[in-house]
Amino acid sequence: MPSFRALPQTQAKAVRVPVSQATVDCGIYCDGTRLPGRYTHNAAQDKVRELRDEGRNAFVWIGFHEPDERQMQTVADVFGLHPLAVEDAVHAHQRPKLERYDDTLFLVLKTVTYVEHDSIRHAREIVETGEIMVFVGPDFVVTVRHGEHGGLAGVRKHLDASPHLLALGPYAVMHAIADHVVDGYLEVTDSIETDIDAMEEDVFSPEVRTDIECIYLLKREVVELRRAVGPLATDLQRLGAEHADLISVEILRYMGDVLDHAIKASDRIASFDEVLSSLVQAAVGKVAMQQNTDMRKISAYVAIAAVPTAIAGIYGMNFEHMPELGWTWGYPAVLTLMVLICGLLFRAFRRNHWL
Repeated sequence: MPSFRALPQTQAKAVRVPVSQATVDCGIYCDGTRLPGRYTHNAAQDKVRELRDEGRNAFVWIGFHEPDERQMQTVADVFGLHPLAVEDAVHAHQRPKLERYDDTLFLVLKTVTYVEHDSIRHAREIVETGEIMVFVGPDFVVTVRHGEHGGLAGVRKHLDASPHLLALGPYAVMHAIADHVVDGYLEVTDSIETDIDAMEEDVFSPEVRTDIECIYLLKREVVELRRAVGPLATDLQRLGAEHADLISVEILRYMGDVLDHAIKASDRIASFDEVLSSLVQAAVGKVAMQQNTDMRKISAYVAIAAVPTAIAGIYGMNFEHMPELGWTWGYPAVLTLMVLICGLLFRAFRRNHWL
């Protein structure tokens, strides 16, 4: 992301973009229900604090899409976000992780989506990744999304229709987002499994030429998927042990279900990796067999072509005394001999499955 620190003051002011340009949605939730109206991040936080002073269970959920440094810092000043977490949220390309800063949890999730394609042979990418960063505090949820997929509009709509979940507080939003992302992992693994099954059938079909590059493409995409999914399960396992003072028992139960799905996705991806490693070995063996077959065919045709070449070479020496030079039927006899020997060789090679 661009940095404005090195720019002159006048130029920095010229390129400043208001926070609202990066804001996807900002809602205030009180006792499980979203309050009507549109709010800025400042107004939303003031309203939430007012409601909490009245003893109401209220929090704000504000979502951003690829904010720049200044936009994110403005929000961080309002909600008291840690500078290290803010830097990670702006620059993205983070590994899945869960970190705690005082009474705020910072969760990084890798989003994945399956890129539709007619055939693996013509595909350049099968899995596309993005990121969602979630800041969760006592009275706020700040989500930062990177990438063109993984939108949270559906999650927000589902929660808006589930007051009993929203009544559990900000960590209910964290659970809903994590559950949405992990369900995406399972959907992508289902699609990749179909591609792997098709590739497996291709590799073990004797009449089909195997394109080993397609297997390497699948292998690369599975490795990328494993990096996106694998670390999350480890961090979710620490949730109850290290952060039980922040998260209610009910939310921990819900997060346990997310952990189960994450482990399931991780196990499936590990099995894909093993299958593809086996397919690479099988494909290499098949390619070697195909090359061996091709070499046998080439050798057989070379042997057949050597007979007329040798005979023609002998009679092309132009010596005066050579057998059958003066015989009227010498030329057709030599041609007949060539055809006969070549035919016998072709039959022999064909019988031995060289041709």
